Amino acid sequence: MNVRKIGSVALSLLIASSLIAGCGGNGGNTTSNNSTASGKNTDSNKKSDEVIHLKFWGGVPEEWGPVEAIENWNKENPDIQVEYVRFVNDDAGNVKLDTALMTGQDVDLYGTYNFARFQSRAQSGLSVDLSEFDDYNIDEKMGPNAADWKVDGKYYAMPTKRDLHFVWLNKDALDEVGLSVPYDWTWSDMQEYAKKLSGVKEWGIVQDLATWDFVLDSPIVEEGLVAADGTSNLDNQDTRKILETTYNMMYEDKSRPMYGEQMASKMRVEDEFLKGNAGMFYAGEWIFRFANNLKDYPRDFKIAIAPIPKVVADQPNHYVFGGLGDAIAINPKSKNVEAAWKFLKWYADGGMLPLAKGGRLPASSAVSTEESMKLLLDGVEDLYDMDSINKVMFGNDFKTFQNKLPQQIIDTRRNEFQLYFTNDQTLDQMMANVVKAHNEYLKQNK
Repeated sequence: MNVRKIGSVALSLLIASSLIAGCGGNGGNTTSNNSTASGKNTDSNKKSDEVIHLKFWGGVPEEWGPVEAIENWNKENPDIQVEYVRFVNDDAGNVKLDTALMTGQDVDLYGTYNFARFQSRAQSGLSVDLSEFDDYNIDEKMGPNAADWKVDGKYYAMPTKRDLHFVWLNKDALDEVGLSVPYDWTWSDMQEYAKKLSGVKEWGIVQDLATWDFVLDSPIVEEGLVAADGTSNLDNQDTRKILETTYNMMYEDKSRPMYGEQMASKMRVEDEFLKGNAGMFYAGEWIFRFANNLKDYPRDFKIAIAPIPKVVADQPNHYVFGGLGDAIAINPKSKNVEAAWKFLKWYADGGMLPLAKGGRLPASSAVSTEESMKLLLDGVEDLYDMDSINKVMFGNDFKTFQNKLPQQIIDTRRNEFQLYFTNDQTLDQMMANVVKAHNEYLKQNK
């Protein structure tokens, strides 16, 4: 499998998306012909008996809550009817959304699931500045982590769900090899867990390819992705340790799938874990929608969860990718901006509760944790180790972050670590190429 070619295809799709978004210009303050000078649409021009129709584009599968949520809204609001349009949250799907936004297709609201991608959209004028509305305080409702989604100091979207990555564990397999659920562990510890678990399972650990980018910056969030002298800080010892440990689990321990083989086979790692073929699974709360689906994923083993490990035991500040996610924005080209805002407030403050059964727990303080968890675990409580669920999802004191690297550098680094993990270059070569690309970007964007 030509990994460089695969990486190039992905990069081309993302570049196309960025070019489409870049045409918007105007720093997110674009107004449409149907809008006032402030960017709001004068929905009041419509006749009182006219029904407003909105289209909400999202990446969550219809059957895991969004359609039910919208049906609830439509029953309560006959004057504003919403239709859900699903797009797949991958490179091609996001290009499709960007194209729709730029060409004036029917998009009134849309979700973004990656900060770098959303930042590009906001700075290209593809989202309404939500500070235009003074009847909802995002910081108060969503808490301090909402600020991670600000672009140039403003909210151009509302993050709506709690977002957390952790390690899923086959508790029965842990018991079989005499391992306890870890709550304070390191990457070296995880390597040892994977090695032991691979003795009773096909894989000690599996990981979704979509999460690989989020792991590498957690050790240096506080220190900064850019060093004090203005140069790249991506070539740091802690990130190297994560990469090297991962490589060794593939090539020395044989406890996780080879990266190239996983790409080539398009391995569904959630299937491998839920079928009992893997002892651990690096993922996040979105996997609940698979784990709770006992019809398609029948299982009799209990699942526990553990926090993402530290790089070293004495790591002073342990950051984990996450915080808040599912940022919902309003398209400035919408003919019904105020109606879209009304729906967005309702959705964030509990309208999205049907999505909780698939792991998307509302972030708003208007929704109780108890209510969300009841929906999440309804009927499947006995198949989870509730002590670990409560400790990791609600009792941990680690800090969270959203990746602030520009999408261009994320893409470049992905291409480079693909080559490292397929033995097409060394770790030193990989890091040198990443730092060179980042430094060039920093010089061009001073």
